[in-house]
Amino acid sequence: MIPQEEVAQKLLQIKAIKLSPQNPFTWASGIQSPIYCDNRIVLSFPEIRSWFVTQMVSQINAFSTFEVIAGVATAGIPWGALVADRLNLPFIYVRSKAKGHGRQNLIEGSFHSGQKVLVVEDLISTGGSSLKAVEALIEANLHVVGVIANFQYGLEESRIRFEKANIPLVTLSNYETLLHVARDSGYIDSADLPTLREWSVAPNDWKPNVSRS
Repeated sequence: MIPQEEVAQKLLQIKAIKLSPQNPFTWASGIQSPIYCDNRIVLSFPEIRSWFVTQMVSQINAFSTFEVIAGVATAGIPWGALVADRLNLPFIYVRSKAKGHGRQNLIEGSFHSGQKVLVVEDLISTGGSSLKAVEALIEANLHVVGVIANFQYGLEESRIRFEKANIPLVTLSNYETLLHVARDSGYIDSADLPTLREWSVAPNDWKPNVSRS
C-alpha cells in the first residue's frame, strides 16, 4: 500500500504544496485554484527525494511488465531518470513539442519499436500533457503500460481522459488525502474543507472562500 498520508505530509512539510482557499493561485489557463503544487522542490531534499523514488518503485507491480521508463518534459524528466536508475532500466523522455533543430525529435533517447514503456510524471492535473506524451509514444510504436506520478488533483476531467485512453494511472497521493492531512495537522481550518472540495468537483466554476479572508 502507498503511504498516501505520509506523502502528503512530506509535501506540506517542505512547502512543495501550498493551500490558500481565501487567496487562490491562478493557473496559466486562467483557472483559480486553492492549491499550488511544485513537486520539483522535493528534488532539493535528498532524503525525501530518495524516499519518493522508493515509493514509486514499490508500485511497479501495479503495471504489467515494461522495459523502458519514459519521463514527461519537463517536470517528469528527473523523476523518470531517478526511477530508471533505481530499476537499472533504459530512460527516454517525451518533449511537449518536437525540437525545432537537429533531428527534430519529439522523443529523446534510444528505444526500439514494440518495447513496453512506463511513463513517469510529476503531477496530474487535467491529464492533458501526460496523455499527449502517451500518444506520442504510441505513435512511435511503443506500448504504454501506464502512468505513475507523485500527486494528482483528482479532477473528474482527468479521470475521464485516462479511462477513455485506457491507460492505468497510479499516483503516490492525491488532493482528498492532502485535505485530510492538512486539516488534522492544523494547516487548514475544518471550515475551509467544503470550499476546498468544491474546487476539485468544478474547478472552472470555483470561487474562493472570501467570507474567511
